[in-house]
Amino acid sequence: MRPVPTCILGNSEAPQVLHGHALDAYVQIGSLSKVLTGTALARLAAAGVLRPDDPVERFLPVPRGTGITLEHLARHTSGLPRLPPRVRRRDPYAAFDDAALHAVLQGLDTLATAAPGDTEEYSNLGYAVLGAALVSAASMPYQELMDHYVLAPLGITEVTSAPPPDRRLCSRGLFGRPRRPWTMSGAILPAGGLWATPRATADLVTALLIDRKLGEPALSWQRAGTLLWHNGATGDASVFAGAVPDGRWVLVHRLTGRADRTDELGIELLRRTTPGDPADSRT
Repeated sequence: MRPVPTCILGNSEAPQVLHGHALDAYVQIGSLSKVLTGTALARLAAAGVLRPDDPVERFLPVPRGTGITLEHLARHTSGLPRLPPRVRRRDPYAAFDDAALHAVLQGLDTLATAAPGDTEEYSNLGYAVLGAALVSAASMPYQELMDHYVLAPLGITEVTSAPPPDRRLCSRGLFGRPRRPWTMSGAILPAGGLWATPRATADLVTALLIDRKLGEPALSWQRAGTLLWHNGATGDASVFAGAVPDGRWVLVHRLTGRADRTDELGIELLRRTTPGDPADSRT
């Protein structure tokens, strides 16, 4: 089995770049994109543009009375299923464009599998709807929304939905040819379509979870005891990011869609590291 290109950053050691990965190439970060979407929700609320308990129909053309709020979407308690309808096996989100999202919104009341707030079910569809609502509320495209409310205040630039083609890093097939990445630039973008360099992603994680430059971490972060974490996976890339209050943090990105091992490696590294100044390893 060929070694998996891997990039590891954390608070206690210098960055590790293994088997052809790169600190400054753009890679897909999958569902770690949700962290930025959730942070934008918090920033828009702080600016008075919206409230987390606003119903989704305030911003989108959905049937009235669904009871779904922006906070439900952010917490994965909206009752919406994990995936949009008619997801394909290969390049699953390629057909989930604005027209497909509009059709989903018109029938949103029929898609829910539980009442809002009753249960938690991780939902890519929910974050696609949340992203669309934020775009509507802010009256600006998703990338501009991220730049204005999240990235620019942190001084981070290398996070984007459309990286330069010559700086993209993708996994390779048997004969060394780059694999075609999943198409995530349509309506699914707020749920998992961003690209970033590992260095910029580490800066994002430390700014949001360690330094807390934008306030308390967004509702998007997963919680396990004192650990705040999120992962992400596309067809050929996976990422894990996490931090604990004593200053330990880790970011692992691998050019493989097998996310379980990426998550396990991130947890192992957090357990092995010691508390310290995270600034020591960001350069």
